[in-house]
Amino acid sequence: MALMTRRAVLAVGGTLAVSVAPRKPYAAELPNLAEVLLPVNPPQTPPAGVFVDADGGEHTVASFLGHGMVINFWATWCQPCIAEIPSLAVLSRALAPHDIAVLPLSSDRGGASVVSAWFKQHDVTGLPVLLDPRGALGGAWGGKGIPTTHIIARDGKERARLEGAADWSSAATIALIRKLVEG
Repeated sequence: MALMTRRAVLAVGGTLAVSVAPRKPYAAELPNLAEVLLPVNPPQTPPAGVFVDADGGEHTVASFLGHGMVINFWATWCQPCIAEIPSLAVLSRALAPHDIAVLPLSSDRGGASVVSAWFKQHDVTGLPVLLDPRGALGGAWGGKGIPTTHIIARDGKERARLEGAADWSSAATIALIRKLVEG
């Protein structure tokens, strides 16, 4: 009888967990970046660490010195990440002519094939497939979760960060990122 009671409790608990699970936020519901972006003062040098491209090539943040960067830690299973990725793609296309790279570093354990398939399924263009294997770089940065985004100026220093999702696609956001990157 104890087994039956335990099963019943587990079934009810599972039903309740599913019924109160948060729904996917819509991009329109994401906060305005200017309201939530935290300045890093004084600007900090990012931690050393490696991220990987779709072909397995290794890169570092330091290898982008002289270019602006928007580094976003995310995953395909993260609901807030999913909501903001389309706006990061818009940001990437808007900033590319200004030599500012948007680098979405996925912590998906399935690797590049999972991220590529997700991009294709969701019609995401304008973003490279990049990986942060086992979340090592995000962890070195002291990230408390995903999504987390870091704005890196051309001098290689972190100027601002955001823990959580935001809408990155507005003209005001694009102008703010450009100003931060120029230092």
